[in-house]
Amino acid sequence: MAETIQFILLADTPLNMLATNATAFLVLILTLLFIMAIAAGAEVAFFTLKAKDINYLKTKEHSGSRQAIRLLEQPDLLVATLRAAKYILSIAIIIVANFFIHFFVPERSNPLLSFLIILVSIMLCLLLFGEILPKVYARENNVRLVLFAAPVVAVLQGIMQPFINLLMDSREYKVEKMTRRQMVESDSREFEQAVELSLGHAATREEVDIFRGILKFGKITVKQIMHPRLDVHSVRESWTYDKVRDKMLASGYSRMPVYRNNIDEITGMIHTKDFLPFIELDEFDWHTLIRPVHFVHQHKLIEDLLREFQQKRNHFAVVVDEFGGTSGIITLEDIMEEIIGDIKDEFDEEELNYRKIDDHTFIFEGKMLINDICRIMGVPFDYFDNTRGESDSLAGLVLEIAGKFPTINECISFADFEFTVLAIEKLRISKVKVAQIKGEKE
Repeated sequence: MAETIQFILLADTPLNMLATNATAFLVLILTLLFIMAIAAGAEVAFFTLKAKDINYLKTKEHSGSRQAIRLLEQPDLLVATLRAAKYILSIAIIIVANFFIHFFVPERSNPLLSFLIILVSIMLCLLLFGEILPKVYARENNVRLVLFAAPVVAVLQGIMQPFINLLMDSREYKVEKMTRRQMVESDSREFEQAVELSLGHAATREEVDIFRGILKFGKITVKQIMHPRLDVHSVRESWTYDKVRDKMLASGYSRMPVYRNNIDEITGMIHTKDFLPFIELDEFDWHTLIRPVHFVHQHKLIEDLLREFQQKRNHFAVVVDEFGGTSGIITLEDIMEEIIGDIKDEFDEEELNYRKIDDHTFIFEGKMLINDICRIMGVPFDYFDNTRGESDSLAGLVLEIAGKFPTINECISFADFEFTVLAIEKLRISKVKVAQIKGEKE
């Protein structure tokens, strides 16, 4: 009966209309296959990016790079979107191709043979053009494919996000996420045991931290360890010699940036040792002592910056953002502290950025880095990665979790932690009490 209906339809339909319909079906199949190839290649491309590739995308002024960085901020959502898209597109291609073949291709005398030919043809097309070739290309050209695929993946994510969110909020997903967190903690313990075996004796906390710093050194960006612009001591070009000298003596820093109208217009830097021959003079044109300053992007890896410092015999750099504004400053000492810990000299004040209440409760300054807080409280460094956004400080983390500017004594909960804002100065969160609830219960 179906064959009779198909024959009648084909007989009554003009040839040009049949050709148009066939072309439309072919275009639809090729389009679906192309989108599936993008999803399959993107799954490999996004997750084979190295730290240097990601930092390259962050520095590139391209809409695709910005979309790629936003997608990488939620890797679980990204991989769920790509896999769901592949499955849905595969089913759609099979349905459309089957309808096209049965409608436009005459039936063979052997139905079983026709079915096998159709099945093998569709499966070969899906495997070759929808899986194998895109993934092979993605492994060799991951950055290029990420830039091309990011807009398409963003659209797919927007369409399928309600369904994906239901999948990610399921009980199985939460169990899997908890298992991954336990694996991170287990890896940390195994790392300490490996350090002890390599040293031949029980490793001290300092030795473990040094080895850990060496391992993570190649993945740290300048932004993660720089001094933010609000904490930068600088001098203005229009200041008098007396004012500049007093500023340098009061700050206690050996190097300071010089700006023209505001901190975003850095013109150079001054070194305290250059002032020593003229320290007793009442009048002196200090502008002759201004040195050129080295500028670096905030997403540059400190491994590469250390190499530049060594080559140029430089110890100081101004950090800029993607718009050319000043984000902060970084010194050679900041880089070395990532490996061997805090460096204290005879001029450093004994100042603590935190106070310990008990084993699970601390009071931190708002400007303290999240990585330092995790180290002090014994929490995995990636514990807040899915929540911190672009924030590197405790104050920024609190703002991300709260979604608004909190008030004094307001308590904000997240997972096993409670953050209580204790002090606010000039619209800046200056002190926060952090309590680990899980640790207290245990």
